[in-house]
Amino acid sequence: SRQGYEDSHWQYPPPGYRDGYPYQSHQWQPVAWQDDRDLRQGESYGKSYRDQHYYRGYHPNLATGPPGQDRTQTYSSSEESHTSTSRREGTGEGTLSSDSGEVSGQPKEPNLLLQYHDSGLSSSSHELSQYIRDGADSCDPVLLESWNVRQTEGPSVSTPTPAAPLKFPQLHTALCFGAGGHLVLACPHHPAEGQRARVELHSLEAILQGTEELEELQAFPGPLAREDLHKVDVMTFCQQKITACDLSTPRGRDSSLLWKLLVLLCRQNGSMVGSDAAELLLQDCRRQDRYRRQEPVASLAGLADDEWAPRAPGMLDLITGEVPPVVETQAQIVEKFTKLLYYGRKKEALVWAMRNQLWGHALFLSSKMDARTYSWVLTGFTSTLATNDPLQTLFQLMSGRIPQAALCCGDATWGDWRPHLAVMLSNKVGDMELNHRAIVTMGDTLASKGAVEAAHFCYLMADIPFGYFGAKADRMALLGSSHRQAFSQFARTEVIQRMEIFEYCQQLRQPESFLLPFQVYKLLYAVRLAEHGLPAQALQYCEHICTALLRRDPAAHPALARQLLTLAERLKLSDPLLLEMSEQDQEVEPDWLEQLRACCRQWEVR
Repeated sequence: SRQGYEDSHWQYPPPGYRDGYPYQSHQWQPVAWQDDRDLRQGESYGKSYRDQHYYRGYHPNLATGPPGQDRTQTYSSSEESHTSTSRREGTGEGTLSSDSGEVSGQPKEPNLLLQYHDSGLSSSSHELSQYIRDGADSCDPVLLESWNVRQTEGPSVSTPTPAAPLKFPQLHTALCFGAGGHLVLACPHHPAEGQRARVELHSLEAILQGTEELEELQAFPGPLAREDLHKVDVMTFCQQKITACDLSTPRGRDSSLLWKLLVLLCRQNGSMVGSDAAELLLQDCRRQDRYRRQEPVASLAGLADDEWAPRAPGMLDLITGEVPPVVETQAQIVEKFTKLLYYGRKKEALVWAMRNQLWGHALFLSSKMDARTYSWVLTGFTSTLATNDPLQTLFQLMSGRIPQAALCCGDATWGDWRPHLAVMLSNKVGDMELNHRAIVTMGDTLASKGAVEAAHFCYLMADIPFGYFGAKADRMALLGSSHRQAFSQFARTEVIQRMEIFEYCQQLRQPESFLLPFQVYKLLYAVRLAEHGLPAQALQYCEHICTALLRRDPAAHPALARQLLTLAERLKLSDPLLLEMSEQDQEVEPDWLEQLRACCRQWEVR
C-alpha cells in the first residue's frame, strides 16, 4: 500500500465509471482484463474503491480535507478545470453519455496511468511522466468512436490475446547438408491451403561439378592405402603436378623438386641413397654455373707481396744462376721446381709451385713435411677458389667445418643451393654428425629466407621427423608447407595430397609404417571429401585412419578418436558394399568401427 491510503489492498473502478471514460481503450490494461476483474471483485469492491481512493488518487488535495466532507461535491468543484484542460489538449470529444444516463457535466474517470502511479503498480516516475505527457498525442478519434459504439450496444466481450509474431516475414526454403553427399531442401508450402510438403535431394557432387576444389579432389587417386591402387597412378599424378609448376620462379622450381623426389621414392619403393638425390638436384639446376677462379691471397700463404710476385723477365735467378725465359712453358715450370729441390730449397719450391698453379706438386710435397706447412699450402689452394664454388663446400666439410654455403645459401648473390647440397650428399665425411648438422643448417637457412620447399627437401635428406601444427619449434608438419602461417593456408588440399604420397612411399618400403601426426590431416581431408559430395571415399579414409590408430593406443589421441568416430558413424551407410548385402547384414557395423567405439568408451570410463 502507498502512504495516505486507507486500505492495504489495491482497488479498481466499477463498470459504471469505466464505461463512460473514452480514453480507456488506449491504456496499458486491456478492457477485457478489467471486465473480468470487475466481475470477480463485484459491485461492493468497486464502491469501496470509489469511496476511499478514486478521487483521492486523482486529486491529492482531497486527502487532507476535513472529515465528513462530501467527496463527490468537492470533486465536482474541480471538474470544470480538468474538463477544459482535456478539451484544449484534444483528448476527446467532450463528456460522453454513460449507461447510467448522467449529463455531460458528469466527472470524467482519470487516466489509467495515473491510477497505476497512485496504486503503486509502477516504480518509475520518469516512465509514467513520459506516458502521461504523450498520452494525448496517441489518441485516435476513430478508435474512440468504435469503442463507444461497442460500449453503448451492450457489455464488452473479451478480445483474444494477439498471437506471437512470425519468426520469418515470408515463406522461404529450409536447407541443410546431409552426410551422404546430398543437399536437402524443404520447399515452402501452405498446409492450410492443402499444399503438400515437398523435400528435394540434390547431389553435391553434381552441384559443384566444374569447380576447382572438386576437380582437385577428384584428380587425386586416394586413399593411397587401398589394395587396388598401383604406384603408376601415383607417379602419373606427380608428373601432372610437375608439369603445372611454374619453373620461372624459385618457389615453382622448389615445388617441382619435391614432386620429382616423390616420383623417385615411388619408383624405388621408398629407398634412396645420397647419390640418387644428388643426381636429382643436378638435373633440376637451371645451368651449370662457371665459378671464376681467383689469384691466391698472399696473406693466406704467409708470404710477403714481393716474395709472392713473379720476378721481372730478364732478371738473374740467384738460386739457379740462370736467366728465366720471358714465357715459361709447363715443362719449364716443373723443371725449375725440380732444380729447387736439387738444392734442398723446399720452401722456395712450394712457393714456385703455388705461384704457377702446381697445386698437386705443392700439396704432395707439403703433406710429407710438417702439419703447419700442409695447412699453409692447403689454405693457399682454397683461396684461389670462388667463394660460392661447391669445391669450397666440400673442402670445408672435409676440414671438419660447417660449410659457408650452409650459412649463406638462398641469396641471389650466392647462387643456386642445389650443387652445394649435392656435393654434401654424394661425399659423406667420416663424421656423420657433422654432415647431418651441415645439411640441417642449410635447411634452416633456406627456411629463414622463405624457401620452405627447399628447406623441407634438406630436412628430408637429414631424416628430420614431422611434428605438429601447434609445435612451432618443429621444423616440419606437412611437406612443403610452413606451419608458422595461418591454418587455412597451411593445410591446403594439395599439401595434404603431397604428404599422403610421401607416407605411401614409406609404406612401400615398410607396409606397417605410418605417420601418426599426419592422421589428423587425413581426417580433415575426409571431411572435405564429404562436404563435396564424395562420401564413399571419405569413409575409406576413416577406415584407414582407424586402422592406423588401432595399431597404437587410441587413448593417446582421444580428440582425434572421437572426431573420427563421429564422422564414421555419419558416413557408414555410404559404403558401396552395402548395396550387395541383405537388409540384415546392412545393420551390422564394420569391425573397425566397433573396435574404435569400444576404445573410445574404455577411454571415457578410464
